[in-house]
Amino acid sequence: EEDEAALEELLGPSPVAPGPGAQRVAIVHPAVKWGPQKSPLTTAELQIAEAVALVDNLQNWTVLDKIIIPTKNPNKKFVFGKGNFQVLTEKIKKLPHVTAVFLNVERISSLTKKELEGAWGVKVFDRYTVVLHIFRCNARTKEAKLQVALAEIPLLRSNLKNEVSQRDQQRGGSRYIMGSGETFLETQNRVLKERELKIRNALEKLRRKRALLRTQRRKCEFPMVSVMGYTNCGKTTLIKALTGEAGLQPRDQLFATLDITAHAGYLPSHMAVIYVDTIGFLTDLPHNLVESFSATLEEVAYSDLIVHVRDITHPETILQKATVLSVLRNLNLPSHLLDSMVEVHNKVDLIERYKPTEENVLAISALHGHGLEELKQEIEKKILTATGKKILTVNISLEGPQLSWLYKEATVQEVEVMPEDGTARVKVIIGSSAFGRYKNLFPNSKIFMS
Repeated sequence: EEDEAALEELLGPSPVAPGPGAQRVAIVHPAVKWGPQKSPLTTAELQIAEAVALVDNLQNWTVLDKIIIPTKNPNKKFVFGKGNFQVLTEKIKKLPHVTAVFLNVERISSLTKKELEGAWGVKVFDRYTVVLHIFRCNARTKEAKLQVALAEIPLLRSNLKNEVSQRDQQRGGSRYIMGSGETFLETQNRVLKERELKIRNALEKLRRKRALLRTQRRKCEFPMVSVMGYTNCGKTTLIKALTGEAGLQPRDQLFATLDITAHAGYLPSHMAVIYVDTIGFLTDLPHNLVESFSATLEEVAYSDLIVHVRDITHPETILQKATVLSVLRNLNLPSHLLDSMVEVHNKVDLIERYKPTEENVLAISALHGHGLEELKQEIEKKILTATGKKILTVNISLEGPQLSWLYKEATVQEVEVMPEDGTARVKVIIGSSAFGRYKNLFPNSKIFMS
């Protein structure tokens, strides 16, 4: 009960959330015209379209205007050059009823935020703040909520520095709190450290619980397939199509899935597998945000296979692929997982006569079922290789212990009894070590490889 009370305290109202009210937003995109910060795989128009999609995910948030302004260096204090900044300020001030500006950069410093809010007279959000707020609104489980609370810590620290500098200006230097020997900054930093530690400890408990569930699943020998991809690429729709699970309700929005969810399905040989739905990725998703969700993403490292789903109709599909692969590499996954990954081009029903130009790629439509049988066969082939399992048919005597041994040590799929001679043909899926033991125990058994 104490643990539950402490957890509820950590999951209380967020001190950095924009609040439940409506926001009328002007989206401002700093377009880097040249230099190392310009991405060759996208355009300013596509980047601002993704920013619009992010805002559209939030209830009561509306986009008033989209403004693209060129800049040489988006990392400087005012983001733009003096002339462009003045033009932008005039545009924002002319917008009717604007309540916030979404500056489409990964992260702005608390100093820059303060300066911009002072110049424009409205709240200013960066991608970190907006994505974090979407996460906050979509978090359903305690684990997802804790991971959002952990991702808020850098923002709280940044706000604290801003607050301290304001106090210093007003009071002429830091003051100690009531003779405690601690400055306001030291006290608040200590409180934040304690909060971070509590969140990490709570996440660690949930992680251990999940490790226990994973061990139990391993005992049942269910292979695990992690389905990954850029946000809104169709992962949940694909899992629904592969498993036939009616309860899965895919949503056409970014970050609809924040929690790991597991769903059982069957491959062509009737082998049972667990499909795992994971959080989607996003370009310029700040490192702290990915790190906060490492508890969720660590499940991927324990899978037997990764299926990478791509929305092949998206104009930035190549950039999206690069983003996903970059995040996967940063998760320090075992190299065999990255090497055996199955790449799937989804939504091909929207492109006439689509043919992949890349090798070892499967074209599918998760919505209409196109290409799913080929995908299941490919998954089965890769799973058998990854797990060292074999599909065999063995001839056994019904009087001996073979059948009960196979039920105990392997996955029996079919039993065809031949009553005239007291034998049966048994189709099984069996691991390498169990197969070795079977041959030693029953050397006279006839074995047929499937």
